Amino acid sequence: MSFTVVAVIGIAIMLMIMMLRMPVAFALMLAGVVGSAYMIGTPAAIQLLAADTYRQFTSYGLSVIPLFVLMGQIAFRAGISERLYATAYKWIGSLPGGVAATTILASIGFSTFSGSNSATTATMGAVSLPEMKKYRYQPALSGGSVAIGGTLGVLIPPSTALIIIAIQSEQSIARLFVAALVPGLVVGALLVATVLVLCWRRPELGPPGPKVSWPERFKSLTGVLEALALFALVIGGLYLGWFTPTEAGAVGAFGAIVIALLRRSLTPKALWAAVMDSLRISAMVVLLVTGAVVFGRFLSLTRLPFELAAWVGSLAVPSMVVLLILVLIYLVGGAFMDALGFLVISIPIFFPLAVSLGFDPVWFTIIVTLVTTIGAVTPPVGVNLYIVSALDKDLDVVSVSKGTVVFFIPYALAIALFIAVPGLIIT
Repeated sequence: MSFTVVAVIGIAIMLMIMMLRMPVAFALMLAGVVGSAYMIGTPAAIQLLAADTYRQFTSYGLSVIPLFVLMGQIAFRAGISERLYATAYKWIGSLPGGVAATTILASIGFSTFSGSNSATTATMGAVSLPEMKKYRYQPALSGGSVAIGGTLGVLIPPSTALIIIAIQSEQSIARLFVAALVPGLVVGALLVATVLVLCWRRPELGPPGPKVSWPERFKSLTGVLEALALFALVIGGLYLGWFTPTEAGAVGAFGAIVIALLRRSLTPKALWAAVMDSLRISAMVVLLVTGAVVFGRFLSLTRLPFELAAWVGSLAVPSMVVLLILVLIYLVGGAFMDALGFLVISIPIFFPLAVSLGFDPVWFTIIVTLVTTIGAVTPPVGVNLYIVSALDKDLDVVSVSKGTVVFFIPYALAIALFIAVPGLIIT
């Protein structure tokens, strides 16, 4: 049996195990260990498993994950998300569709702390869905705006997905964070514009909220100053070289705690809950990375990534055609798996291929992250759809899914723009 066939069988087994609802991390480990045992023998495979697990759990680079996760958890429990929403609401809530647009705008702000699409969706949904129901927004638009706003949590730094990809592909976390800023803001702006234009043409979809005076609007800006200051410190410090990524995460977590204490909005019970949730999320992410490393080791033994790169290189098609095929794969893959899980699985296979075709690693990473995150609102696995429907008993998954369809247009425009003009992504 050829090594390539062994790799394909290993991937098929891994997918089959995942369909049986085994957690992604353990499915990756199991398939990786069994495949490596076939290739190099059981004792050597067990040694590789032990070495890789120890290396990941003692990795200094991975310590950035719990720190950024803690920053997001503290920010949420300190009420920063509610203040972001209140400020955005006062500025654009009085427009047709303004409350839905506020939800997306606040999601942009909260994404700078959460690093997760599910956390952003759950947080902003809890705040905004009652408001949109109060102003009699069409249910599909209400649910769709919350779900699509949550997708920005994977793209806008400090994204957990970008951290993991950076570690997997040996890229700079700081460079990926800086590169993701413009795409994240552009996508967010396009989503907001889509809501406003849609409701301008059909006001019944999203009636305007009450008008707010200009003095009240300017006064509300104090609610975002703390968030802007913390984001500028963390990302600005990374960009200017003041901090390493781990130090930036520590500064961000400490800053969030200081803000919460100054506002007296963080109780001991809330702090304990933030720490425990951070531990749970961090353990899940580190296990996922470890599983990806073990599975990637198996793929390297089979030389599948290199064989795939050589095969594509021999095809008489432009590299852009290959890129479009990869975009389609990530689009479909994101629809059947969580964005983070699919990125972790696919990077060892497709990243070497993209580099061999001459694509900039940072640019390629941002493109595939942008494409894959759409899967969070795409059936059958779109996790954001289920989160939103769970937050409001009057919203079912089908209605929320219908509400997100119109937002595929701005996402498609953004992807096409960044492929056509790669210089927009700072590399």
